[in-house]
Amino acid sequence: MKIKFQYKIAVLAAFAVAQGAHSQKKDENIGTEVVNVVKPYTPTISDAFKVKETPVIEDEDNTQKEEIKYNIFSFPVASTFTPSKGKAAGVDRQQREKLYNNYATLGVGNYGTINAELFITENLNRNEYVGAMLRHISSQGGIKNIKLDDKYYNTGLDLTYGNRQKDFSWNADLGFQNQVYNWYGLPLQFQDIDNETIRGIDPKQTYNTVYVGGKIAAEDSFFREASMQYKRFWDGYGSVENRFFVKPSLDIDVMEEKIKVDFVADYVGGNLAEDTEFPIEYSNLNFGIQPSLVYQKDDLSVQLGAGLFYSMGKMNGDTDNKFYVYPQVKASYKVVGDLMVAYAGAEGGLKQNSYADFVSENPFISPLQAITPTDKKYDIYVGLKGKLASAIAYNIRGSYMNEGNKAMFLNFDPRVLPGPGANLNGFEYGNSFSVVYDQVQTVSFFGELKADLSKNIRFGVNGTFSSYSLDNQSEAWNMPQIKVGTSLDVDINTKWSAGANVFYVGDRKDLVFPGNTFVDTGLAYDTKVVTLKNYFDVNAHVGYKYSERLSAFLKLNNIANQDYERWVNYKVQGFQVLVGASYKFNF
Repeated sequence: MKIKFQYKIAVLAAFAVAQGAHSQKKDENIGTEVVNVVKPYTPTISDAFKVKETPVIEDEDNTQKEEIKYNIFSFPVASTFTPSKGKAAGVDRQQREKLYNNYATLGVGNYGTINAELFITENLNRNEYVGAMLRHISSQGGIKNIKLDDKYYNTGLDLTYGNRQKDFSWNADLGFQNQVYNWYGLPLQFQDIDNETIRGIDPKQTYNTVYVGGKIAAEDSFFREASMQYKRFWDGYGSVENRFFVKPSLDIDVMEEKIKVDFVADYVGGNLAEDTEFPIEYSNLNFGIQPSLVYQKDDLSVQLGAGLFYSMGKMNGDTDNKFYVYPQVKASYKVVGDLMVAYAGAEGGLKQNSYADFVSENPFISPLQAITPTDKKYDIYVGLKGKLASAIAYNIRGSYMNEGNKAMFLNFDPRVLPGPGANLNGFEYGNSFSVVYDQVQTVSFFGELKADLSKNIRFGVNGTFSSYSLDNQSEAWNMPQIKVGTSLDVDINTKWSAGANVFYVGDRKDLVFPGNTFVDTGLAYDTKVVTLKNYFDVNAHVGYKYSERLSAFLKLNNIANQDYERWVNYKVQGFQVLVGASYKFNF
């Protein structure tokens, strides 16, 4: 009996030893671990460079995680080494760049150019902040072979107050802008008149804007956000325009789907050219509701909706009320994850036009304008976007758009060409532009490529080709068929950076008055279609970071020194040099 008991003990001990040996062998390799090293987000304020002709969107997530494998191979080593008492070594950490809330920039260049910016923001407490932005750019002119003054000034001040709470946030904005331009683009027939008459032309035009607005956004609520703004705009010829809009948005969850509802109430109205013989009074009030159903499943995302608008318009006492219905459908499907995403849609809407918006696009417009909304009936598009590699993104799209009352700028307007001997205003010498409207169908193709060639080199190129069909006008005035832009930015080292951008704009058409052939009524009907030649514009910049606070920059614009015309008879400045510095600071 004793023998059997001892035998059992021996068997159990042997089994334990074997199990221990097996466990020891298994622990020799602890497997793999994926370690993600995350660098803290350290945003900085870069120097302001010239805005590109076609804005582009930076792509995110261009880096892939590297898998790091650790293996430990243990084996016995005979050693008589006795460690002495030591001190733990510290870990070397890269010093974080200090962040600054404010900056000031000043640049000066040829043509008497001054470019200045001052940005200030300050947290009042944990939830409240204030901010201010002062901008100024001006030039004393000096374009060759120009008989009228071509200087300009543009100064703006924007103020904001914000409040961030747990469930919602809101901000209020207040701003003012003053602009001074000159109608310096005299046509040939007026450039040949005597110098005394030239000196009697006052080409100066001033624009002023005051606005107040705000935005509120909520978290975890069916109410998503709302924005509103009131703007008052006036010029040096007695024109006054008032603009007010409010745009609330809702998100409503029904079962497992989401319903979005956007509302809009948009009013614009005023009196133009009150100080002239042809004053214009107008108003347009648009109400709209845009409901849509959002469906998402796996790689498919679909938004089905419609836009319903009612517009009440008035022009010099004549009323025009209309009801509009627009499609608003969008869909996307991930064909190969983020590498290839197919998308398509059909969207439309009622675009509110205003005198202030036209001035921002073409400051040489005359104050005698008819203001009416653009009826964007539909824009049908299909496209493909994604990544060719982790650091190369692409986007290609084709579209067909149909617009009613599409606004175009036209040089010639017979209403503002009185007969000889008349007392002309500064914009009535064939040197201003009017807005004409027409039914326009546009077929366009767009392509874009963005690449981070390395950590320090970024490259982008995009282009658009468009073809137009019009119902009444003979040409798509001042609308190019081809637009191409490319940019390159390089961080040479921690101190130096450089970049360049080039854009190309194709031929445009305009209508001009070729000579002094006035008829007895004082109106001129002899017109001529002219072609504005295509042009390249090459620009470059270099930056030097002297310290965390102070940096300097050099900008070169229109390096090819081309005297191309952006608008008919309006040549641009030639080769431009701007040198300046930027200083960051905290209070």
